[in-house]
Amino acid sequence: MSAGRRSAVQWSGRDDGSGDAYARWHSTVRLGWPPEPAVAPDAAVIGFCSDEGVRRNHGRVGAAAGPASIREMLAQLAAPRRGDGTPAELVDLGDIVVEGEDLESAQALLGATVREVVDAGALAVVLGGGHDVAFGSYLGLAACERSRTGERQGVFNLDAHLDLRRAEIPTSGTPFLQMFLHHRGRGAFRYAAAGISIANNTRELFDTAESLGVSILFDDECTPPLASAFVREFLAEVDLVHLTIDLDGFPAAVAPGVSAPAGFGIDVSVARDMCRAVAASGKLAVLDVAELNPRFDVDGRTARLAARMVDDILRACLR
Repeated sequence: MSAGRRSAVQWSGRDDGSGDAYARWHSTVRLGWPPEPAVAPDAAVIGFCSDEGVRRNHGRVGAAAGPASIREMLAQLAAPRRGDGTPAELVDLGDIVVEGEDLESAQALLGATVREVVDAGALAVVLGGGHDVAFGSYLGLAACERSRTGERQGVFNLDAHLDLRRAEIPTSGTPFLQMFLHHRGRGAFRYAAAGISIANNTRELFDTAESLGVSILFDDECTPPLASAFVREFLAEVDLVHLTIDLDGFPAAVAPGVSAPAGFGIDVSVARDMCRAVAASGKLAVLDVAELNPRFDVDGRTARLAARMVDDILRACLR
C-alpha cells in the first residue's frame, strides 16, 4: 500500500469571546494549502502518523496517534503573536499517514510537503509519529531552494538516543545515518545531539558518531552553561537548521508517553533554553516533535509538554 495525506483534521477548544484578544491556536489555525495569496503564513503544521518505524525498531507502537494528541493540547493555548502584537498566521496541512508498511513513501511525501512550506518562507512544524519523521523532514529541507543554493544545513537533536543505527531497512533508529548518506556530495552537514544517554547507546553507535563528526552533549552534562555553549558552537557552523525533539529525551516522570522512556533525561528548563536559542537565531526552518505515544501517557502530560515546546519555539521565532 502507499502513503496518503489525510487533510480532514479538526481544531476545537474553549471560546471565551470573539476577536484577537481572545485568540487561541484553535481559532487562529486555517486549514489547507496553499495559503491565501495575500496572507503569508508564519508556520504550517503537518502531522506524520507513523508507527512503522517504531515497529521495525522493536519499540512500543502507538505514536501514530501522536499528532492528534499534540493538536488537542495546542488548541487550548493562547495564539502566539508577532512582534506587532497581531496573532501569528498559522495553517494546518493535515496528516500524512503511513498505510501498511510503506514508511518510505510517506517520508518522501512529507519531504515534498516540508519543502513547499520552507520555500514559502514559513516554519514547518511537523508532529510525529516515530522518530522516522526526522528523515522525512530532512528530505524537505535538503530539497528547498536555500539548501540547493549552498546554505550550510544542520540538524539539532534533543534525544536520549543517537539514532545512527545501521539496518537493512529504515526504522525510527536510523534517521540520522540516513541523512549523512543522503547528503554525501551535497556539501557540509552538521549533526548535534543533546541529552544523549551513555547507557542507552552502544559502542558501535558512538564509533559511528565519531566517524561522522557528530557533536554530543550527554544528559548528565546538560547544565545551563554547557548547553548554551553547545548550541552556540552548532549555530556558528550552519545557516539552515532542522530542530528535532524526541520526547524520550525528557525524564520519564515528565514524559511517560513515549516509545522508550528515559532513566535520567534532560531538564525541561535547559531543553527549553536550547530550543529558544535555536529559534531566536533566525536559522530555524523545520521543527519536528517525535515519539509521543498517547497509549502510555499519564494525564496528557507528555502531550502537554510537546505542545508547550512547539508554542514556545514558535514564539521565539516570531520575536
